[in-house]
Amino acid sequence: MQGNADGFGSVSAEPAWRDRLRAFVEMEAFQHFIVAVIVVNAVVIGLETWQAAVLSVGPVLEVLDGVALAIFVVEIALKLAAYRLSYFRNPWNVFDFSIVAVALIPAGEGLSVLRALRVLRAMRLISMIPRMRLVVQGLLGAIPAMGAVLAPFARVLLSLLHLLPCRPPFPSRAPF
Repeated sequence: MQGNADGFGSVSAEPAWRDRLRAFVEMEAFQHFIVAVIVVNAVVIGLETWQAAVLSVGPVLEVLDGVALAIFVVEIALKLAAYRLSYFRNPWNVFDFSIVAVALIPAGEGLSVLRALRVLRAMRLISMIPRMRLVVQGLLGAIPAMGAVLAPFARVLLSLLHLLPCRPPFPSRAPF
């Protein structure tokens, strides 16, 4: 066990296996493996929208999709074991957890729209690749400034649309 002083003179024991597990999930090879699974899963989800692919290899696509989901669940379980509740301090981890959790919801008759949300799993690439994270954070940071520019433009556009005469779109079919 490895000891960590907490400032009060006591030592909290962090199990050595947790340190090893943390090192494992932070390994570059593990990260590359997860990125590869995300990319393959995105291709599989895309192929499932193509009728010819579904007819010829549909069961294989379903198995690959299930395997990818299982890998994502194991990845999150390993990270939760390594980081415990501090896992949720990182917003990107919360994002990953949410996407995988939505994928685990059974998509029955009334919930078929949730099945379409599987495509969000490809969005996990954003959290896995640091440069993509920077781009997304930059875009999200620019939204308020864009709103300040676009709001007056939208107001002028709506004012101009208000000046247009109101006519039926198909005058020959007017009921009067």
